[in-house]
Amino acid sequence: MSNKPHAMSETEWQARCELAALYRLIAYYRMTDLIDTHITLRVPGPDRHFLINRYGVAFEKMRASDLVLIDLDGNVVDSHFNGGKVNAAGFVIHSAIHEARPDLHCIIHTHTAAGMAVAAQRDGLLPLTQHALKFYGNLAYHTYEGIALSLEERERLVADLGTHKAMILRNHGLLAAGSNVAAAFHEIYFLERACQAQIQAMSAGVALNIPNEEVCRHTAAQFGRDGIDGIIDMAWQAALSLIDAQRSEWCS
Repeated sequence: MSNKPHAMSETEWQARCELAALYRLIAYYRMTDLIDTHITLRVPGPDRHFLINRYGVAFEKMRASDLVLIDLDGNVVDSHFNGGKVNAAGFVIHSAIHEARPDLHCIIHTHTAAGMAVAAQRDGLLPLTQHALKFYGNLAYHTYEGIALSLEERERLVADLGTHKAMILRNHGLLAAGSNVAAAFHEIYFLERACQAQIQAMSAGVALNIPNEEVCRHTAAQFGRDGIDGIIDMAWQAALSLIDAQRSEWCS
């Protein structure tokens, strides 16, 4: 049963429900950081508006109505918004990418322990596992400049991201994006798991085995093969089934 406000388009309401579900899945997989970090989703249409969480709502309890529609300048353009705050750093990071990369509709930023640990390592993500090889040659890095509150940082962040869909924010955390919520979730899930595996492997204190260059390139190409979208969608639906009992809550 839909709780969509009468004046809201079906397109926006669907985007809200999908994004609220994604917030809850990020919580389910323990990728939250109290009320910090953020996920955004562009609402289809000519206005280039995107949805972001109302600051202060726990990801586990996110609802479609808790999301705020803002423009690329950070202005709230949501007639259904009843007040509160939007994370300023979230706006700076996400608005930069939404403006520069119209192909990336959904953007996820996390501060997990494993993600921050790899972000603090000079060599970043190592090609130690199959999960990590998904990002071989396909991962960007952005140098830490302090809490992302300066609009001037947006140009440098976008330049560092380039044509990639995933980035390690050094000394900070992880960022992943996709053409929709399913694709973005797939990126952050693999990146997070790759970071977890790296930290655990390094903690054993034994020599690490790294595949040769040819195998690394071959595996990365396999991840980019045609038909991967079908797998991404299946994985998204499987993940949604884990929180299906909450559907009436997130879509409200």
